[in-house]
Amino acid sequence: MPPKFDPNEVKIVLIRAVGGEVAAVSTLAPKVGPIGLSPKKVGEDIAKNTQDWKGLKVTVQLKVQNRVAEVSVVPSAASLVIRALNEPPRDRKKDKNVKHNGNISLDDVIKIARQMAPRSLARTLVGGVREILGTCVSVGCTVEGKSPRDMLAEISQGKHEIPTA
Repeated sequence: MPPKFDPNEVKIVLIRAVGGEVAAVSTLAPKVGPIGLSPKKVGEDIAKNTQDWKGLKVTVQLKVQNRVAEVSVVPSAASLVIRALNEPPRDRKKDKNVKHNGNISLDDVIKIARQMAPRSLARTLVGGVREILGTCVSVGCTVEGKSPRDMLAEISQGKHEIPTA
């Protein structure tokens, strides 16, 4: 026999979804069905709350209490870097294998590192900036017109000042 349902219990469910699109009910059902939520309604809530992230894959956190889901976006470093490139939203069904060959400033990288600090493994902001520059390598963009690897070397040599806090 299953345990009793506690209405005050808070459950947290993490789902990877595409911003602005309704997720497939078949992928949501195994995660939210046992909690007692309607997958269709949760999918619509996710689509409504991720309009700012249209076309980007983001992690969505569902905080479920008393069979009511509260949706919040937990962006990854890659989605923040792609968003900083100011690219137009793309249609995932038509545009495949997009190259993100834009350019972002070092200030944008520092701002992203500050935003990612609670989930980062770095102890200092300099380490966080280095993590974000590594993400820029993966995404394929440049930082102030240079390769992110060159920026990493310049930061190690002390050519760029990164604030401590």
